[in-house]
Amino acid sequence: MSRGQLLLEIRGLDVTFDGFRAIQALDLDVLEGELRFLIGPNGAGKTTLIDAITGLVKPVAGTVNFATRNLLQRRDFEIVRLGVGRTFQKANVFEELTVIENLDLAACFRRSLPTLFRRRKDVLPEVLEALDTVGLASYGNRPAGVLSHGQKQWLEIGMLLVQDPMLLLLDEPVAGMSKAERTKTGELLQLIAETRTLMVIEHDMDFVRRFASRVTVLHEGRILCEGGVADVQSNPMVQEVYLGRAHDRRAHEDAAVGGA
Repeated sequence: MSRGQLLLEIRGLDVTFDGFRAIQALDLDVLEGELRFLIGPNGAGKTTLIDAITGLVKPVAGTVNFATRNLLQRRDFEIVRLGVGRTFQKANVFEELTVIENLDLAACFRRSLPTLFRRRKDVLPEVLEALDTVGLASYGNRPAGVLSHGQKQWLEIGMLLVQDPMLLLLDEPVAGMSKAERTKTGELLQLIAETRTLMVIEHDMDFVRRFASRVTVLHEGRILCEGGVADVQSNPMVQEVYLGRAHDRRAHEDAAVGGA
């Protein structure tokens, strides 16, 4: 599939929880090679959208086509095998295992059953490549538990890369990171986007401004607008619903501190 070609096509997606429509008649296109950011206030439906794409929740209506294949009739592990990987808000790594062992375990699903139990002397090439890509080569033989918060997030991204996905879905990858870690993460995402497609949920608008190529704004389960960062920031509806609310909240907090 060539870059710029339609990779993910969502049409009329509806997700309902006990009568509440978390996603409402949502249409979304993501092109090959995009570094797409999803933003919106809490409860806008961002994580629910990723859950629907990856098979963790079942929509009541709509279609999700990935590389022309319908994902809605498939189980979560089948979707991974088709080339869709995801991270969660909290890094899921095995802290007692080494960094290399975490990566090796993540790569298992592409190997045949006999090779899973075969003792290997050498590290798999895809594991070494992922180690280098995420900047953890010097930590390969150390337990994942000694890594910083940011390094654990990079390890989890590496655990996706060894599975060779075409599409990576990342849920707030820089939450809780230091400024230096956020910068390094943004550079990592740009590097990955040279060969893959990413869709990133993020609340850090400074991070979005620096690294997004295209932004989709969600509000109450619908797409409010899409476009470049400048277009989204200047959109009056976005300023009212999302950016304006954040500004009002900060002003309220500043006033409360000043009056204390």
